[in-house]
Amino acid sequence: MSGDTAAAKTSPDTDVAASAGAADVKPAKKARRPSAKAAAKVIEQRIGHTFADPSLLATAFTHVSALKSARSRADSYQRLEFLGDHVLGLIVSDMLYRAFPKADEGELSKRLADLVRREACADVAKSLGLDEAIKLGSVGAGASARLRNSVLGDICEAVIGAVFLDGGYAAAAEFVERNWTERMRKPVRPLRDPKTVLQEWAQGKGLPTPVYREVERTGPHHDPQFRVAVELPGLAAAEGIGGSKRAAEKLAATALLKREGVTGGNDA
Repeated sequence: MSGDTAAAKTSPDTDVAASAGAADVKPAKKARRPSAKAAAKVIEQRIGHTFADPSLLATAFTHVSALKSARSRADSYQRLEFLGDHVLGLIVSDMLYRAFPKADEGELSKRLADLVRREACADVAKSLGLDEAIKLGSVGAGASARLRNSVLGDICEAVIGAVFLDGGYAAAAEFVERNWTERMRKPVRPLRDPKTVLQEWAQGKGLPTPVYREVERTGPHHDPQFRVAVELPGLAAAEGIGGSKRAAEKLAATALLKREGVTGGNDA
C-alpha cells in the first residue's frame, strides 16, 4: 500500500476522537420553569406556613381576571380577603391591647386603622415577594404591573384568611405577629387621617363638613380608577385619584390641606 493511500485512510483513533467531539456538541437545553408544586413551596417558605390544603394557597393568589367565567368569582381570592381582613383586625387589636396598656380607645383605634390599611398590607406582601405569585388574566404588560400593585393589599389579606382556615388562629397570629410587630412599634406615618384633619380644620373655620363627590371612574371593572373632588364653601375644589373611592377621597383631602398650608395631614 502506498504512503498516499495510507494517509487517505482514517485511523481508528481518529474516528473515536471525531465521534467524541461530535458528541460534545449538543443543543443547549432551555431552562425549565419551576413546577407549580415547587413554586408553591417557595411561597410557603416566604409565608412561613406549610398548607395541608394547597388549594387554599392557590385561591389566595387568584385574581378574578384569571377566572374563565365571571360566575365563578367565588374561586378568586375575594372571599379569603374578606375573612383575612377581619382576622387581621382581631389579631392586631390583641397585639395593640397588650403592647400599649396605657393607651385609650381613641389611640388604639388610630393605631389599628394605620396598621390594617391596604397600603400596610401591600407593604407586607411586597416585602415577602408575594407579588410574584399573583395569577392574573390576559392583560397588557403595563396594565398587568399596575393591577398587580393595586391588589397587593388584598392578596395579603387573602393569605391571612387562607392560613387561618388551614392552620387555625394560632397559625394566622404567628404570621401577623412576625410581619406586623415591628410596624406596630414604629408607625411608618402620622396617625392622623387627612379627612379627619380637613374636617377639624373646616369646623375651626366655621365651615360645614367637607363634601366628597365622585367626578369620574375609569378603567376596567376589576381595576378601576376613581377621581374624587372635595368641596368646601368659598374654596376651590381639590381632587385626588386612587384605586378606590376611599383612597381618592384621602388624596383629595391631602391636596386641599397642602394648598391651604394646613399641617397634620398625610398621604393616603
